[in-house]
Amino acid sequence: MKIEFTPVIGLEIHVQLNTATKLFCSCSTDYIGAVPNSNVCPLCLGLPGTLPVLNSRVVELAVRTSLALNCSINRITRFHRKNYFYPDLPKAYQISQYDLPVGEHGYVEIPGEDQEMRKIGITRLHLEEDAGKLVHSAADGRLSGSSNSYVDYNRAGVPLAEIVSEPDIKSASEARRYVTRIRQLVRYLGVSNGDMESGSLRVDANISVKCSDGRWGSRTEIKNMNSLKALEKALEYEIKRQSRLLEKGEKVIMETRHWDDGKGITRSSRSKEEAHDYRYFPEPDLPPLILSEDYDRKVAESIPELPWEKEKRFSTEYGLEMEETANLTENSAMADFFESCLKHGASPKRTANWIMTEVTRALHEQGITIKELKIKPEDLAGLLVMVDRNELSNTAAKELFEAMASSGDDLETVMDRSSVETGGISGEKLKVVIKTVLEQNQDVVEIIRSGKDKKNKKTKFLQGLVMRETKGQADPREVAEMLQNMTEE
Repeated sequence: MKIEFTPVIGLEIHVQLNTATKLFCSCSTDYIGAVPNSNVCPLCLGLPGTLPVLNSRVVELAVRTSLALNCSINRITRFHRKNYFYPDLPKAYQISQYDLPVGEHGYVEIPGEDQEMRKIGITRLHLEEDAGKLVHSAADGRLSGSSNSYVDYNRAGVPLAEIVSEPDIKSASEARRYVTRIRQLVRYLGVSNGDMESGSLRVDANISVKCSDGRWGSRTEIKNMNSLKALEKALEYEIKRQSRLLEKGEKVIMETRHWDDGKGITRSSRSKEEAHDYRYFPEPDLPPLILSEDYDRKVAESIPELPWEKEKRFSTEYGLEMEETANLTENSAMADFFESCLKHGASPKRTANWIMTEVTRALHEQGITIKELKIKPEDLAGLLVMVDRNELSNTAAKELFEAMASSGDDLETVMDRSSVETGGISGEKLKVVIKTVLEQNQDVVEIIRSGKDKKNKKTKFLQGLVMRETKGQADPREVAEMLQNMTEE
């Protein structure tokens, strides 16, 4: 009987919280592009005699995220020292939370393989300070091939919320969907920008494989996955690696492994530490954190409509399909832009289609976000209303859209400057254009009239010429109908 292997995956997501200052001091958290070791103080560097002071904004953001993840809030929490030595940890310990996290026993729903919603359990959400950053001398910035490594402590002390999932994830693709969901959530809540490339959201994976004959492989931890693609590939590789070992009757070593994106493999890094190896003990310089009875209620009032709630509403109120709602609710700014267009009279279906195509294309081409788009919702709505009323063809509307996107001018200004005519070209005007095209292409007309244009290639050729002459301002259906009538005369 062939042995089957089932992955068992749990993820630890470190979310950099959106605060101006660090977790326990007033140093700036803006380390991107900063001069190395410029945003530091004696506390960041772990110098003797310094005392940490808790940033209250961090607590608020942690509670907000915990509530959105359906966690229960611990009214009494405390910080611990997590002791280990690594070059980027100046104190040789990290201030973290151990047995009393901010939130625990929650869940989040994600789309399953069959698009049915599936719950992934959240074990806990706790706060901790970030370590510094190692900078390697290799040309690609990786440890492999580096002759020297340097330490930048600008990131040391930046506040993190660590979200630990239950081992409920069953595949690499499901892990990707889970991380995508968490990233979407923290962006909606405004607690983090969720950018994996800059390190604002980092993922560690714990994975083991269960055999159908009852055997279990040991758990390994995978680090250094800085994109959703890398996460999925690393897990796929590790599932195959562990399955092959178990199939041969060999053991899976409990260890930490790093993902080598260049070679597409995981590499052994160090043997896996157990919790007691960190020698946790309560942080003596910080008192317990005690939240008032109505603290979480006040925080809950500040939570906006969550993305999955918005998805359901868009589906029921506007009759949109799952793909449409997923795209429109990817971030709150996009969803707000969509609904603002509707408030100015645009139809849901056409607006959704244009945002998913023309708007998204413009954003990618210009390398901007929806907040930076030069077109205002009321101008896009006005454009789409004219298309719905057959006052503009799609081609003409796209021409005006491009002009607004590049110049930032409103719809009225762009139309005044353009040769596009409201109402398009139809009726007698269109008939004159078609007559001219037919007179200039008599040889093509003769082929059509002789019945030799079996696949309508010549007819489509004439249609294209007419649309070009009208600059897309004619209705393609009216063009086709007129051409058929005029070539039969």
